[in-house]
Amino acid sequence: MNFNNIFFIADADGTLLTDDKRILETDRAAIRELTEHGGLFAIATGRGVALARTVWSELFDSGEQGADTPAVIFNGAAVYDFKRECFLWQSTLPEIAKDYIKRASERFPALGVEILRGDEIYVTSTNRREEEHLALGLTEPIRCGFDDVPPDNWIKTLLVGEPEEIDEAIEFTKTQGFDEVHLVRSAPVFYEMLPKGVNKGTGFKKLLEIMNLSDKFIIAAGDFMNDLEMLQMADLGIAVANAEDCVKDTADLIVCNNNSGAMHEIIEYLKRVN
Repeated sequence: MNFNNIFFIADADGTLLTDDKRILETDRAAIRELTEHGGLFAIATGRGVALARTVWSELFDSGEQGADTPAVIFNGAAVYDFKRECFLWQSTLPEIAKDYIKRASERFPALGVEILRGDEIYVTSTNRREEEHLALGLTEPIRCGFDDVPPDNWIKTLLVGEPEEIDEAIEFTKTQGFDEVHLVRSAPVFYEMLPKGVNKGTGFKKLLEIMNLSDKFIIAAGDFMNDLEMLQMADLGIAVANAEDCVKDTADLIVCNNNSGAMHEIIEYLKRVN
């Protein structure tokens, strides 16, 4: 078995991770088999450094085969090397984004607001959904007023709330001319502001460029609309069974859901066709 030509990148929440935020042992073993036979595996996630680190740490031991592969984080706005604890590339929001997020947060004061800056998480407003989200990581966020957040190097912002609240926030931003950023719903309860032109697909292209791996056969798996560009750029785009319909429509292959060993099923498929 030889996977030397394979680069497999997977979304984390809803794809690699189960609903209770675990990696199944069957999936971990399948990924280990892929990397031990020459394949590469990476995660692409909307999480920032602190929350993405929990996924990487559960997936790999620091000395394990595959642990050297960087991750695409912030929904494509950065490439991060967890082995060496450093950014390999990042994109930042324009100055006007601060006005955009301030207007949205003032219009919807019940929403949680995160501002992600490097490996720091600033929380200027919180709610139940926001606290559940923060509990996934091990790093304590910096809680402060909006105007107390340092003004430079904002990578992304995140609005957090109930699905119907996020629906309203999306409709609001459509009327406000927020044209200098990329807005994307990354989960029913998350609405993100990213640098214009940034998505998981562009982030993954940057990772391939950094690693000089443009000749690999690319496999990408995901479940939500923020995974679309990544699946579209892949040679084989895969949706899990719990994916949004738009992701399934884009995918070349649909596998079982995230609670049933999707990574294992994908790698078993590769073993049959490789």
